Amino acid sequence: MQADESKVSTNGDGFGIGWYTGYDGHTAPGVYREVMPAWSDENLLALCSAVRSPLFFAHVRATTGTAVARQNCHPYRFDHYLFMHNGQIGDYAKVRRQLEAALPDELYAARKGATDSELMFLLAMAHVQRGAAPVDAMREMLTDVRAAMESRGIRAPLRFAAALSDGQQVFAFRYASDDKPPSLYVNRCDHGTVVASEPLQDRANDCCPEWTPVPPNTAVTVARGQVASEPFFVEAMAASQ
Repeated sequence: MQADESKVSTNGDGFGIGWYTGYDGHTAPGVYREVMPAWSDENLLALCSAVRSPLFFAHVRATTGTAVARQNCHPYRFDHYLFMHNGQIGDYAKVRRQLEAALPDELYAARKGATDSELMFLLAMAHVQRGAAPVDAMREMLTDVRAAMESRGIRAPLRFAAALSDGQQVFAFRYASDDKPPSLYVNRCDHGTVVASEPLQDRANDCCPEWTPVPPNTAVTVARGQVASEPFFVEAMAASQ
C-alpha cells in the first residue's frame, strides 16, 4: 500500500477490515485481520466481493515497534465498537505497564495484542463504560496517557489520528502533543463519506476528487450523511507549559 504522507511509504506489516451488518448500534461488527501484506491475500479479495455493509473500516499497518502478529493488526473490536489508529505513544515501553494497570478487569481480559493502539482503545472504552460520550472518552483517555507520560518524564510526542464507530456514527480525531499530527482527510463523494489518512484515488476515473484536510486538534463526527467537526484539545503536560 503506497502512502505519500506517512513516515513510511509502504505499509506491509499486516492489515484488517471491519464492517457492520446494519446501523442498529448493538450488533457486534465483523472483523478480518491478517499479517501478510493486503495485496497478497486472496481471502481478502473473496471477502470484498461478497460482504455488503453501510459502514466499513480498513487499515494497513506499519509497525512502530510491536510484533507483526494478527492480534496487533487493526481494526480492534470491543462490544459493538470498532477502532483503528495511526500514530504512537512516545517511549511506549516506559509507560505501557502503568497504563495497562489502569484497565478495569473486563477490559484487561479483552486485550489480545501488545500495541499502544489497542491499549488506548480499551482505556477509552473504560471511559465509555463510565458514561462518557465517545469524543469525551477519547479526550479523557489521551489526557490520562499524557499524565502517565509526564509521570515517567517522557518527552517523546503522543501522536493520534484515529477512527471510532459504534455502528451508527463514525468519530475521527487528529491530535498530537507536538506540531506533527498524522494526516487525516474527509471526502463526501457519490459513494458516501470517506475518512482516510490521506486522499484515495481511483486512478481510472478519480471518483473522489474533493478531499478536505482535517485541521490539527479536531474531532469529526459522521452521522446519517452529515459531517460535523469540533475542537479537540487535550490537557497539556505540566513540563510543556
